[in-house]
Amino acid sequence: MNDTPRIRTVVSCTLLAVTVTATATACGGSDGHPLSARAYDAAGQLVVSAPAKGAKADPEKPLEITAKGEEGQITDVSAVDSAGHHLAGELTADGRRWRSTASLAAGARYTVRVATEDEDGAPGARTFTFETAPAKTALTVTFGPEAGTYGVGQPITAELSLPVKDRKARGVVERALRVRSTPSVEGSWYWVDEKTMHFRPKEYWPAGALVTVTGNLDGLKIGDKLYGGASAPLKLTIGDRIEAITDAGAHYMTVLRNGEVINSMPVTTGKAGYSTRNGIKVVLGKEYYVRMRGTSIGISTGSSDSYDLPVYYATRVTWSGEYVHAAPWSVGSQGVENVSHGCVGMSTGNAAWFYETVRPGDIVKTVNSWGEEMDTFGNGFGDWNMDWADWRKGSALVEPSGDPTPATEKARLRPSI
Repeated sequence: MNDTPRIRTVVSCTLLAVTVTATATACGGSDGHPLSARAYDAAGQLVVSAPAKGAKADPEKPLEITAKGEEGQITDVSAVDSAGHHLAGELTADGRRWRSTASLAAGARYTVRVATEDEDGAPGARTFTFETAPAKTALTVTFGPEAGTYGVGQPITAELSLPVKDRKARGVVERALRVRSTPSVEGSWYWVDEKTMHFRPKEYWPAGALVTVTGNLDGLKIGDKLYGGASAPLKLTIGDRIEAITDAGAHYMTVLRNGEVINSMPVTTGKAGYSTRNGIKVVLGKEYYVRMRGTSIGISTGSSDSYDLPVYYATRVTWSGEYVHAAPWSVGSQGVENVSHGCVGMSTGNAAWFYETVRPGDIVKTVNSWGEEMDTFGNGFGDWNMDWADWRKGSALVEPSGDPTPATEKARLRPSI
């Protein structure tokens, strides 16, 4: 038997008997046109694998519909769940059997419409519904950050409730997560680890963009006995393009809004042994007051580098404790030399202005420092320090040339000055 799928349309004017009436013609209808024929009830002509009313189908098993006996055949099958997703399937060349080729969704309700024809070519039809059993274990996703307005550097995060290791399963998850931006952008997901994904555009988000993130995992089969669950959508607004660029060699910070300089101020950055990280960072949050202690970064109490200070107007850019903050004790060194323990220090007035000007997601970049490069993951959002070609390789939908495994553990919250 040839199992090649087929699509067939049949028009017939043959007389036939219909069980609900004494007689009818396939050319029935006031105008006598073949397509005006009323389809007979094909329920008795078909055997379906769907369970009886009240029972729920196993989503791990395919849906099968078979024509009884030797006469008549199936001409078309449409199976759609309540979310509007069509179930793919194949019809054998002889029209005797239709079988789903895609996985059924878990916890879904399907409406199935079957078109048939009898031995004389007269059209028949059957419509039925059935439900599938809910998944025993469902993978859910939580999007971040919280809804609100953010800077142009803010990545979208997706935290999965269960680890996904298999690349094919990751592809299923990734296809089900949709990021829409107005205006539109080119962007991609990156699998940071088995439970974490980041999405960023190729370039920074356009100022004023509206971003919507949705997950269509509910009921979707992801892998062996693993199905998706419902997830709450996320909406973000992107503010002005704010970029703060600190030149550690010149000891100055320049702040731009939408490409135009709006302020330039003297600063001090990390001294030898505590150099500020080079690279692009993203504002993580703002804290009006932070108590900063040297012991939090391994400095012994009483040593020459020890400190314990109240710090105001602190804008956090790494989880390990790098801030832009007020440093009134080092005003004499600001614009001249680097004397901090890794943070960017400035006068109280300038720090207050910076604190009020920036928001989470804004760009803070350091250049010409002796420090290490900002980590891509694990110590804040260093996503923009990876070039686009390498970022794309982190997608499960793109074949990578290698298999890097970036570190993902957040560094301990350690404020430093």
